[in-house]
Amino acid sequence: MSRDMSSELLPPLQPSFILRGHSAQIHAVHFLKDNTRLLTADAEGWLVSWSLASKRPVAVWKAHDDAILGIGSWGQDRIITHGRDSKLAVWQLGADEEAAMGKTLPINKPPVTTPHPWLLHMLTVNTLNFCSFAMCLDGMPQPYTLHKAIKASKHPPPILVAVPNTIDSGGIDMYQLPSESRAAVIHADRNITTGMVMALNIQAVSARLQVIAGYESGHTMVYVQNDPGAQFQRLYAAQPHTQPSPYLRYARPFACVDISLVLSMAILPSRDYFLTSSADAVIAKHPLPAVQGVWKTELKPFKVVQTKHSGQQGLRVRSDGKIFVTAGWDARVRVYSCKTLKELAVLKWHKVGCYATAFAELADCGPVKMEDDISIKQENETESQDESALSHRTSAVTTVQQRRDAKAQSTHWLAAGSKDGKVSLWDIY
Repeated sequence: MSRDMSSELLPPLQPSFILRGHSAQIHAVHFLKDNTRLLTADAEGWLVSWSLASKRPVAVWKAHDDAILGIGSWGQDRIITHGRDSKLAVWQLGADEEAAMGKTLPINKPPVTTPHPWLLHMLTVNTLNFCSFAMCLDGMPQPYTLHKAIKASKHPPPILVAVPNTIDSGGIDMYQLPSESRAAVIHADRNITTGMVMALNIQAVSARLQVIAGYESGHTMVYVQNDPGAQFQRLYAAQPHTQPSPYLRYARPFACVDISLVLSMAILPSRDYFLTSSADAVIAKHPLPAVQGVWKTELKPFKVVQTKHSGQQGLRVRSDGKIFVTAGWDARVRVYSCKTLKELAVLKWHKVGCYATAFAELADCGPVKMEDDISIKQENETESQDESALSHRTSAVTTVQQRRDAKAQSTHWLAAGSKDGKVSLWDIY
């Protein structure tokens, strides 16, 4: 039997786990704490932190009064949430805070007054665009006194956060945290009609800052600031998402929108190009200027692929830079090759549209040293047999938990959130 025929007879891939806890559609998912936690956020403002070892909630709270647009992590214990209530919040959720948090899932109607983590920062931002925030480490050298204080306190380094401009929906505001000061502003391009900002990404290396924006018109632009305080220069503009799609057969999550609007984007770990997806069926690969040096690429996308699948959003690239994933309004989660943009897999489980995806960070987890945990040496031979048995049972329980944690951290997780309020967890290559 040929390989093609045998592959057709194989049963479809099934998710490893289904997390059922939200009563509203999932808008964002995010792995953190070395893949020991998964954050899920919904359209009613609820946020759930799941233990990937037990697949149970460890913290549940209502982070916003409206839908959550995006979530991220800052260091090991800080969580950033961006809501439709025009708020961007930074929460601290460490092990001590988790112990005091509520565990009742949103589907079980917990009280709105459920405990919250410690709120560190709150910014008032624009959320009329349905555009989530973007963030990166602040590459600017910090004053020696501040750097020394950060290192001594073990606080995470400063970050930059980009959001649509408060007044001009085609502009971009950037804030620095923890100072909460506005770091820069990019005004809307007056020579090109772009409409609202719909997707953002930023990266900083030393004093050089790159901002990538996707617009309602289907345009994608790259802005660069070479020195602090200098004006941003637009180095790249393309419009690969332009044509109405004949393949749009499914209900869109936006009521009245241009079919060409950019829904999501992601920068490759190599930082030499980025990918965009749109409400149309196009996925495009775009060039990025070298972090050091001058622009040496043509002002057009490297590659534009007509996938015949409209409404792909939540585009995320795995940390090894080999594959990326999209969430489809047709309830399909698709995995593509970063190099060729070829479709590699279609994950089918949800019955309604998918809006969010996330990859776990790939990391080498050393093997659990079973002999260090299971074998218990008796330091005192006169110790009673009961005490010895109790110590051995305690050690065995600890070992089981360590094995579960190690497995959760080393699994190549892919999470997908859907309109049905469920999150599917897939173990992919």
